[in-house]
Amino acid sequence: MPPFPAPADPTALHPMEGQPRVVLLKPLVTSPLIEVGEFSYYDDPDDPTAFETRNVLHHYGPEKLVIGKFCALATGVRFLMNGANHRMDGPSTFPFPMMGGSWTDHRGLLADLPVRGDTVIGNDVWIGHGATVMPGVRIGHGAIVAAGSVVTRDIPDYTVAGGNPARVIRHRYDEKDTARLLDLAWWDWPLDHLTAHLPTVMSGTVDALEAAAPR
Repeated sequence: MPPFPAPADPTALHPMEGQPRVVLLKPLVTSPLIEVGEFSYYDDPDDPTAFETRNVLHHYGPEKLVIGKFCALATGVRFLMNGANHRMDGPSTFPFPMMGGSWTDHRGLLADLPVRGDTVIGNDVWIGHGATVMPGVRIGHGAIVAAGSVVTRDIPDYTVAGGNPARVIRHRYDEKDTARLLDLAWWDWPLDHLTAHLPTVMSGTVDALEAAAPR
């Protein structure tokens, strides 16, 4: 019996031959504040390798950006991190202590900035062209975010969301099948097994996916 063809390489920076606009993020990112799962990619015709500086903004920590496996990020997707926040409890929102001089003596005034925690993108998430993800939100597994959306709150698993602010437009599966999909977690299957069942993963039913799951 001939050997099964090798699956795609999760360490390849440019996985699509002849398409330098597409990069896998896991082998690209260097920041300890960004975690990315295998095969999640970003597409940009200008410079996709600048993802950490052009698409992850105001990222001073300690909050993290966590992106799961098999996520598809279209051109211009941006993540605003907690460092973008300003005080809003006084007459001015201007961050005076950051401007230097004697104003730095008042850095304590920035200690009370709103903190929303890590930004977490689940597995198998598709985020459309030009979408913006605000600090501290969670986008669930299998979710789809429409182009141009501004995500200001959590998006549930296996939903389609869009708008400004982004709201759930529809559920991709009913509650029972969503629970089954989360339990199956195909993104954690061994690559050889996943490769053998790609037609089911891409276009099959939940029943078929369940039948194909590793035993």
